[in-house]
Amino acid sequence: MSELIISVSGLRGIVGDSLTGEIAVAYAQAFSRHLSPGPLILTRDGRANGPPLADAIKSGITATGRDVLDAGIAATPTTGVLVRESHAAGGIQITASHNPAPYNGMKLFGGDGRVVPAEVGDAVRKAYLDLTTEAESSGRAGILTAYGDTTSAHWEKIAAQVNVDKIRSAHVRVLLDANHGSGSVLGQCLLEELGCEVILRGGTADGYFAHSPEPTEDNLAELSAEVPAEGVQIAFCQDPDADRLAVIDAQGRYLGEEYTLALCVDHLLRKRRGPVVTNCSTSRMSEDLAQRHGVPFSRSAVGEANVVDQMLKIEAVIGGEGNGGVIDPEVGLVRDSFIGMAYLLEAMITRQMSIHDLAAEIPRYEMSKRKLDFPVDRLQEGQDAVRKHFGDARASEPDGLRLDWEDRWLLLRASNTEPVIRIMSEATNQKQADRLCHEAEEVLLHL
Repeated sequence: MSELIISVSGLRGIVGDSLTGEIAVAYAQAFSRHLSPGPLILTRDGRANGPPLADAIKSGITATGRDVLDAGIAATPTTGVLVRESHAAGGIQITASHNPAPYNGMKLFGGDGRVVPAEVGDAVRKAYLDLTTEAESSGRAGILTAYGDTTSAHWEKIAAQVNVDKIRSAHVRVLLDANHGSGSVLGQCLLEELGCEVILRGGTADGYFAHSPEPTEDNLAELSAEVPAEGVQIAFCQDPDADRLAVIDAQGRYLGEEYTLALCVDHLLRKRRGPVVTNCSTSRMSEDLAQRHGVPFSRSAVGEANVVDQMLKIEAVIGGEGNGGVIDPEVGLVRDSFIGMAYLLEAMITRQMSIHDLAAEIPRYEMSKRKLDFPVDRLQEGQDAVRKHFGDARASEPDGLRLDWEDRWLLLRASNTEPVIRIMSEATNQKQADRLCHEAEEVLLHL
């Protein structure tokens, strides 16, 4: 049997194996008990195994007396908008994000439309694991209602942040790869509203992915090779729940997810100044750009909820993660591929530059990533040894151990989803980044 992965933001597993309808109901009811009175928004990302889970959750939640607003297939950032717009108590997105097709899961939203903070998620996890806890009922059955228009509110929030008329006047030819996820529900509409000529790939949200769902360079290699023949100016690639965005330029060159956030940071700071937040495993490109624009920059622990916490604390104008997740608090407190697409189009048109040339203006770094089987209970010992080995670095502990130099960094942290230690580095060249990871790994292996 596969392992059910439970984190502070939700859970995921293989449907019919580690994740069953009974587990989904129990987890949803544990979450419901932590919400204030009011309806719960329910959405899903389009996977073929989603409807049975949705049916079970709807029955389980209404049985406790809570009303459910069923918004059907919708992107994760749209779910956050719907929660706020409907003044719901919270929301559940049925999604396994970028995991393969056999997987599904649940992402939890608070009444403020953001993925629940760590303390709430941890309380839900503990309540779910407490088998003696039983769901309480109000003595009435909750009402199940279909949510009507699920896209207009999200589109309107995005439209308020960009010059729609200027973008429309350019008639940009765009390829959108939704890969049979929920991104096409709003994605095609948004791009057409922005006057784009849209070539849509994977527009049916049925979960039958045309390629592995994580929008990495390797997984998008075949698509990248096809882009030049389509005559587009840019290609946008979403993951199944559309909170991540990768970019391919007109020549079929993969710019990647790290550039998505950096390019949006640069563009937004040209429009309005303010603090920037990324997590501690995100490229330093955004930090360099914040310095270039003369605005404060800070890093959070890994995880969307932690980024949002820090954004709210310092009143950031933009934030996100290097996995292609852009967070604009004017739109919502969720990673959002749609505002990412709008900002990148606006940047290209405003500056009359290709996306490739815009990316070329940003200081380039190379990353290296490794996973190491290492006892988590020895993590502190391992961190101390690595810190000592790299004695000339500036050390901090936002999430594990981060070591910084002027032109490179190294991160050592326990995985949130696997029993492993993650080692990440970034430098101005690949050889140096690889060497940092290798040295850290050698230190740990020789303890």
